[in-house]
Amino acid sequence: MKLNFNFVFGVFIGLGGINAQAQQAPQGVYKPDGYHIHTIETPPDVRFHITGLDSDKQGRVWVATRLGEVWFYADDTWHKFAEGLHEPTGLLVDDDGSILVAQKPELTRILDVDNDGSADSYLPVANQWTFNDNYHEFTFGPTKDNEGNYYGTLNLSHNHPDAFTLGAMGTTGGNRGFAFKVNQNGDYQPFAWGLRSPAGIGTSPTGEVFFSDNQGDWVPTSKLHLLKENRFYGHPVSLIEIEGYTEERIRDLSLGELNDMSEKPVVWIPQVEVANSPGNPEWDVSNGKFGPFNGQIFIGDQTQSNVFRVILDKVNGEYQGAVINFMNSFQSGNIRAEFDIHGQLWIGQTARGWGAVGPQPFGLQKVVWDGTTPFELLDIKLTKTGFRLNFTSPLDADSVSLASFSAQQWHYHYSGNYGSPKEALVDINIEGVRLLDDGTSIDVSMPLVAGKVVQIDFTGLRDSQGRQVSVDKVYYTLNNLMQNDVEAP
Repeated sequence: MKLNFNFVFGVFIGLGGINAQAQQAPQGVYKPDGYHIHTIETPPDVRFHITGLDSDKQGRVWVATRLGEVWFYADDTWHKFAEGLHEPTGLLVDDDGSILVAQKPELTRILDVDNDGSADSYLPVANQWTFNDNYHEFTFGPTKDNEGNYYGTLNLSHNHPDAFTLGAMGTTGGNRGFAFKVNQNGDYQPFAWGLRSPAGIGTSPTGEVFFSDNQGDWVPTSKLHLLKENRFYGHPVSLIEIEGYTEERIRDLSLGELNDMSEKPVVWIPQVEVANSPGNPEWDVSNGKFGPFNGQIFIGDQTQSNVFRVILDKVNGEYQGAVINFMNSFQSGNIRAEFDIHGQLWIGQTARGWGAVGPQPFGLQKVVWDGTTPFELLDIKLTKTGFRLNFTSPLDADSVSLASFSAQQWHYHYSGNYGSPKEALVDINIEGVRLLDDGTSIDVSMPLVAGKVVQIDFTGLRDSQGRQVSVDKVYYTLNNLMQNDVEAP
């Protein structure tokens, strides 16, 4: 079977695809107890579309704006640091205090040599990819691993007349649709390929690099991946730069062959229900300053104006896990996330180009925890017979019953079409639920099928104070089942 290049496009094609205003999430307002959004006033008369965000060891917050400026926020005051950049979409405060910015044609190091608070040195770090003046050729990153290597991702072009395409998204060469690595000596390396619109990249506390990619052609729904060297991530056009591939050979590859070549995502992110246009993964390493979710991943979504969590699970040596909504009703599109030294979650925002549920065109907000213990799902792990769910506060034993739970499963269809519906969507018969002795954990027994996304609803649960969770659905990507010789957690 040869490839099917029938595409369905929305009003906006790009980071998250179809116009956000036509795909607003069905949920109402949700937020955990004890968490509050604070809005930061941005500089007056400045179009402050934040596309890069980081903080430093002094607690200052640094931002890059889509219109080419770098600012920092200290003592409730904004200071312009640099300008004249070409649509930066990522920023990193390096260990020495210098600022690395990913702009379209280049990764640039910016320094304040004379210490007057303004940049006076712009040094190229990497520019070996090709920029063809296409609006969609974004450069995302950088992030840095524990060995001092930098990583970034390069967006495919959209409707470029000279590009090799299998639809609207394409490449004219020069590593479009690639992830790249730059080592400590400044050596540039194409690192992985098959990416589409990889709008977020980040490094875990253990030094592993993860990236998000946005739904569209060859990406059935948005997803989060572990970045691995010399691996293919699903979008075929960048194969044109890989030795042994030609346009004819790529077009002759079957869907099955391409699917078998592709890396599995750590998690699939359900479209609209959780996200349309996810940004960078950001780990909570606040050691409890942000509440009970230490070690988990937080990601903002540009379209849904929300933040969701990713809960990792390692099964048979491979990452998989779950996504669950955390908080919504932000003022604009959440594309960047950053925890500062105080355990506050900063959210950089823009709605330019793709629209957002939040009504404002841009902005900066932060989420602060007041110390109140919320009642939410804390963790989920696969067992041999189902899942173990752990909650943030003791449960009401009477609410732990089959009537409090329901479940579904489905998979997504990989193809050149723009996104995928939920394929083979069916209800799952939950066979049993059992409250464990710790009072906060439940074992849920159900039949398991590898290769599915499993949605578990726990609407009927209450904690010992009678509270209901603010978010009662979790979505687990079941790439692998537990081997018989692996003990349940």
